[in-house]
Amino acid sequence: MKQILFVIAFAFLIAACSSKQEPKTIYIVRHAEKQLTGNDPELTVAGNARAKKLAQILVDEGITHVFSTDYKRTRLTAAPTASEAGIEIETYDPRNHDALVDQLRSVEGNSLVVGHSNTVGQVANYFIGDGDKFQDLEDSEYNFIYVVTLEKDGSSTVVRKTYKDY
Repeated sequence: MKQILFVIAFAFLIAACSSKQEPKTIYIVRHAEKQLTGNDPELTVAGNARAKKLAQILVDEGITHVFSTDYKRTRLTAAPTASEAGIEIETYDPRNHDALVDQLRSVEGNSLVVGHSNTVGQVANYFIGDGDKFQDLEDSEYNFIYVVTLEKDGSSTVVRKTYKDY
């Protein structure tokens, strides 16, 4: 009888420690409008306004992590949201999407990811599965917000919205 109780208790312990994730939302955006000169340009006036708008959109979304590449334009886009949430910006390598996606799946709470025209769609595609994939953004496209919903069972959905949707 003791062995049966031990096996049952052990099974419950294993089930409690399973790798199911907590539901969360990941917001993926391209950096806001940038200056057209220099190797690491800052944001334009319109870009600064877009960064502030993003913070307004996400103010009530429970953002606990903000990820940005190590460029001025991405950090400046992420800064108002990180400041509003009272958290630091975490830097990621835009050439290593696998590591970023693993990190996004493992952290607790909702996240913002700020990337580039040729990375944001690719990161969102990790969460699509067999569905239609997103293409890279055009140089003039700054208005998309990819909203990734991760469910407890590990499944996910992605909806591409615009700033005007909020």
